[in-house]
Formats: sequence, C-alpha cells, structure tokens
Amino acid sequence: MTAAAKKPPLGEVWMGSQLVLIMRRKTHEVKIGKLRIGGENRVAVQSMTTCSTLDTEGCIEQAIRIIEAGGQLVRLTTQGTREAENLRNIKAGLIARGYGDVPLCADVHFNPNVADVAATIVEKVRINPGNYVDPARQFKTLEYTDEEYKQELESFCRFLNICREHGTAIRIGVNHGSLSDRIMSRYGDTPEGIVESCMEFLRIAEREQFRDVVVSIKASNTVIMVQSVRLLCQQMEKEGMDYPLHLGVTEAGEGEDGRLKSAVGIGALLIDGIGDTIRVSLSEEPECEIPVAQSILQAARVQMHKTEYISCPGCGRTLYDLQDTIRRIKTAVEEKAKTDPRYRTLKIGIMGCIVNGPGEMADADYGYVGAARGKVSLYKNKECIEKNIPEEEAVERLIQFIDKDLQNNS
Repeated sequence: MTAAAKKPPLGEVWMGSQLVLIMRRKTHEVKIGKLRIGGENRVAVQSMTTCSTLDTEGCIEQAIRIIEAGGQLVRLTTQGTREAENLRNIKAGLIARGYGDVPLCADVHFNPNVADVAATIVEKVRINPGNYVDPARQFKTLEYTDEEYKQELESFCRFLNICREHGTAIRIGVNHGSLSDRIMSRYGDTPEGIVESCMEFLRIAEREQFRDVVVSIKASNTVIMVQSVRLLCQQMEKEGMDYPLHLGVTEAGEGEDGRLKSAVGIGALLIDGIGDTIRVSLSEEPECEIPVAQSILQAARVQMHKTEYISCPGCGRTLYDLQDTIRRIKTAVEEKAKTDPRYRTLKIGIMGCIVNGPGEMADADYGYVGAARGKVSLYKNKECIEKNIPEEEAVERLIQFIDKDLQNNS
C-alpha cells in the first residue's frame, strides 16, 4: 500500500494546555473485491442505484454515473431471487464497459435465501438484523427463551459459510426504524437495543472466525445515529472487536436539508476518528451523493478532494472587494489545477484585513490579506512573504509564488 492510500491522522487540537493528536479508530481491513475498507485505507465513498434491479441497462447506467462521480462501491436493492440472479447480468455489463473493478453490494431484507444467492454473485451483501431472522414484524411484544433467541440466529451461520466459500464480504446494517420485534421486546426502542441488534450478529461472526464484515447503525435522527454509533464503538472495544464502520444518516431527504443532516451526523463521527466508508442518502439522483460525501470528508479534515478556501465573511474593515477577489482567485487556481493536481490539495486563506489574517487563517497554506486600502500582503502559512502589493497585481503574484513554491518543494 502506498503512503498516499493510508488514512492520515485527523490533525492536532489544543485541549486546555495540551496538544492532542487526533487519530482514527483502529479497525482491521475488509476485502471487498479489489476495494479495501478499514485498516490503513482511506475512507471509501459509496452510493446506491434507485431503479429496479431487474432493469439491467438502467442499473448499469446508474452505476457508471456513480463510479464516474467518484463512487468506490455500488449497492443495489435485491428484493427477491430474480433480482439476485440479475446481479450477474449487471456485473457482466459493467465488466464489458470497463467498470468491473468497482465492487457491487446486494442490499437484502426479509429473505435470508436471497442473501445466500447474492453472496455467490457480488462482492458484498448487506443484511439487516431487524428483518433477517424476524421478517414478519408486527410491532408486537414477544417473549423468547434464551435458547429460542439463540436458535433463531443460527441460520446466519449458513450465510457466513457461503460468503467464506465465495470470498464475499458482508455489511451488518442496523436501521433504527426496523428493529425486530425480538429486540424491541427485550430492549425497547433505545440506542442499547440498536447496538445489541448489531452485536448479536457480530458475536456469531467472531465465533465463526468470519472477519470480512463492515457494520453500520443508521437513523434519520442524527442525535440517535451519533449516540448509537459511539455506543457501538464502546461495546465493540469492550468485547475486543475492531470491525470497520459504514456511516450514514438514513432518509436524510433532499437538497439543503439532506446535505445538512448528513454533514452533522457523519461529520460528528468522522471528527471523533470514527468511520471507514460513508454513504450520503439523498432523495436525488445517486451520483449527486458522491460530491456531498467528498465535501463532508474534507470539512472533517479526513481527506482533501479539492482546493479549500478559508475566507472571512467581510465587515466594515474589509479593504477590497472580497466576493470579486474570491471569484478571481478560484478561477486562477482552478485553471492551474487542470495541469497541476497539487493545487487541489491546498488551503488558501482570503482575508479582508489584518484582524482576520494571518491569525484566523492559520490553517491555510497560502494567504491573501488586505494590508491597506488598495494594498494586499501575501503569506505562506503565518509568514508574510510580500507586503503592500497593489491590489490589481495581487492575485497574479499569489499564483506566481505558489507555482514557484510548489516547484521548489517537488
């Protein structure tokens, strides 16, 4: 594995008088075809098709759009055996068009037999503990003996053996809204019940020494989602487990609402160092989810996908036309990034006056700061490199300096 492919530390933060290095939660690596999730790998981004899995061409086209947007795994709903069998045709179509390296995941609910079939075809199968062995949910209070409780989960072992034989990974994906009657009877609608729904399946995987498992807990309520995932991490650590985590806010919605809910839920956990793959669930075309996921990863300082601009909102002290300057700098940087991808990893500060810069742009690699009316100073990190440049020359001088600096450090 190259250094570029490894998960970086999240960075340093001050806690009181102590500088603390924020590290990612340690997980083991899970193989999903040619994709690797967990371990030292970067956080993977995925999405899900929305058309019928019996629509071979429609699924292939949507999968290609997801992949070309940057998706690293494509999930498809798999309601029955016909849909599971058609995954073979979809996979063949993607291979024929040159997209065979991206793994497929079957999303199975209510029918363990469908999961068994899908596991022989695609690289990963998602099952939901809430309806895997308890499909006929009637929202009734059920009483189970410990022996009955254990026996109902044994069919999971058959599935694990099929996955082991075919090299198929699984996701144990718990949804807050689909807890089984069995779990609801024992734990109620609580984070503890959500976690136990996942843990009982994980314990079987551990017992059977099946390690290619990714786990997830999702809810449309971001508070419940975050609390439950943190509780799951605590419980896994207590039981000596280090399974990688899939993060997402389910049924997040569309537009601004869906993006904000996803950023709050996923971002809070990423900043904690939790998360190995993410899916942003939007009521939009699936490829629209990928850039949102990438932006969340960048905002959480997990990985850089594009140039980041750290700019002040402006106030009465601003010494130049802030909005016009931001547009001009972005245009110049985007043009450079076409031929030099290093520009996409930069953080550039654009500050209206010395009050906000350089202190408030301390995280930036380079800075553009108003020095006096019509004058600009340029910075590298916190060091001023050129003072009192005429405003009409400053953008070009900034780009020239970045070019020279990147060349000197190449």
